[in-house]
Amino acid sequence: MTLNAAERLRTGEEFARNLALTGLAPHDVAADLAFTPVRLRQTLDVDPASDPVDVWQLRDCLQQAVLDAGGTPVPYSVLSDRSRLKARLWFRLRGAPRHAFVRP
Repeated sequence: MTLNAAERLRTGEEFARNLALTGLAPHDVAADLAFTPVRLRQTLDVDPASDPVDVWQLRDCLQQAVLDAGGTPVPYSVLSDRSRLKARLWFRLRGAPRHAFVRP
């Protein structure tokens, strides 16, 4: 399962919108995922060189972080639940860590 340029762009935009909804800084997400800053940037941009497993893990991490922050995630047009079924046939997907939110 590979994404074309338009799908990568759309997914990158969805990542950016969901990251904003989390209220987290990119370095927080990188730490949660044990990604380097470069690896996170490549994955957020859905760079052709990014690991598809990283892309799915980031998707799940951001979605859960938005929910944990009390928000509603922006839906993913390409990385849908239906697409996940196909991705599982191609890749060994990893679960996403949860960010520990501090509530006032």
